[in-house]
Amino acid sequence: MEFPRSGTAIEIQSYKHNGTLHRIWEETVVLSATSKEVIGGNDRIYVTEADGRQWRTREPAICYFSADHWFNVIGMIRNDGIYYYCNLGSPFTWDEEALKYIDYDLDVKVYPDMSYRLLDEDEYEEHRRQMNYPKAVDRILKRNLQELINWINQRKGPFAPTFIDEWYDQYLLYR
Repeated sequence: MEFPRSGTAIEIQSYKHNGTLHRIWEETVVLSATSKEVIGGNDRIYVTEADGRQWRTREPAICYFSADHWFNVIGMIRNDGIYYYCNLGSPFTWDEEALKYIDYDLDVKVYPDMSYRLLDEDEYEEHRRQMNYPKAVDRILKRNLQELINWINQRKGPFAPTFIDEWYDQYLLYR
């Protein structure tokens, strides 16, 4: 499998556990892609929901996807600092159509001061029952949630102090 080269625009698709399409991000520029991680950048792109509704993102963002971890991270660059939106989801796959992952509802919002808040626990519980998430998936997600929190606290990976700024500078070279 060949991964997209740096500078290539790709689509990102998220699915639910039952295989239904959840959301599509129209155009993210690949900044780095290996079999282990993909880093991309975008700015004010269209996002299409499963029901066909569309909206546009409000700010530039750097996206981090891992093949080893059950979470992805979006660093949103705003005037008052970097905000992070972290999705608990399956490791990414790439099939030359799009980068794809399963969204498991739990999210963590991280503020510029690196405080954070767990979101959508009720949605996770509802979908866990409706879609019959296996106990193994539930355990993996809870373990990866703790790992994500450790990354936040340790300023690791996409939470490192210069990560978003350095990749945003790279993104600007492709615009």
